[in-house]
Amino acid sequence: MRILGIDPGLQTTGFGVIDMDGQRLSYVASGTIRTTKMELGDLPGRLKVLFDGISEVTQRYQPQTSAVEIVFVNVNPQSTLLLGQARGAALTALVNANLPVAEYTALQMKKAVVGHGRAAKSQIQEMVKRLLQLPGLPGTDAADALGLAITHAHASAALSLMAKATDLNRKQHAMYRGGRVY
Repeated sequence: MRILGIDPGLQTTGFGVIDMDGQRLSYVASGTIRTTKMELGDLPGRLKVLFDGISEVTQRYQPQTSAVEIVFVNVNPQSTLLLGQARGAALTALVNANLPVAEYTALQMKKAVVGHGRAAKSQIQEMVKRLLQLPGLPGTDAADALGLAITHAHASAALSLMAKATDLNRKQHAMYRGGRVY
């Protein structure tokens, strides 16, 4: 399965693409989509750059699923609103590409990748490098996006195992109730 991770930001949005084959994860691509060359007041134009950039990434790498960071309220409410709009542009691009979208908090991603929720950006970069056997450290935004993809790979593997166990459990119980599956 090919997974696209998105770390949304109004100035810089990170993306990371990985392949999952069983328990094995492999790096495909990563990078950033930047709107910093545009006027700060041109919000619609910046959102279009993000939408078009993510659309291009989905067309180029053909992921089967995606993961996006959930944004919470920051200290500055205006910044939170702008970030939410960037996240909306990212979600719209993913849904427009007919991709399922999973959402994870930064805390969930940090726990899945580093092992604790208070991990620094440098720790995320180092663990992403190790997990994907990269020759160098990815940039911070790309590392976060790759971390989200890794988080989704781990979560989807766990959910798949739980679904199989539940199905097996239902079948075993059905044998005791005359062969009917409820």
